[in-house]
Amino acid sequence: MARTFADARDWMAQGTGLLLEAVSTLDETSFTDPTLLPGWTRKHLAAHVAANADAVGNLVRWAATGIETPMYSSADERAAGIAKGPAMTADELLSWLRSSAETLAEAMDRLTDDAWQHEVVTAQGRTVPASETPWMRAREVCVHAVDLDLGIGFADLPSDFNRELGEEIRAKRGLEALPAEVVGAPLPEVTAWLAGRPHAIAGAPELGPWL
Repeated sequence: MARTFADARDWMAQGTGLLLEAVSTLDETSFTDPTLLPGWTRKHLAAHVAANADAVGNLVRWAATGIETPMYSSADERAAGIAKGPAMTADELLSWLRSSAETLAEAMDRLTDDAWQHEVVTAQGRTVPASETPWMRAREVCVHAVDLDLGIGFADLPSDFNRELGEEIRAKRGLEALPAEVVGAPLPEVTAWLAGRPHAIAGAPELGPWL
């Protein structure tokens, strides 16, 4: 069954809750531990997720006002948001994560039905209706909640989210059929494999990280 707009808003809220609950347990030392993403500490990842909320918020503002507002002014701006994470304290990162998520959710709540249909352009250059932004954000918070390596796995994400994410990644990777080793494996493990994250499927071909 294809995802709905309401599904995406629900998944965005659930993923945000999982991620914020997880990072709220971190202290200054554990915030500097590595994540599942090569070369990224939890500070890098937290900064990326916070900056992403601000960036998606730019698209929501574009839809609301009609004034073209790109997610990022440049690739350098996106990189700078991630890079400043290690220089911030744990309290500063937690505050940024929480406030950016709240600001984005509130901005989405204010959009009218017509505004949701306004076209915006993603950082990858795709033109989409603003109604795609909750799904964009849901992917970020759900997958990166797993990447924190704090005990959250794909099995903790909504099953319908895993199914939708898996189908999207398969299409983007051009996988018309799953390898024999993957067929019949539990859905969360298949989604983890497709996303290039740790999984428990023996013998499955290795895939690079997605997202």
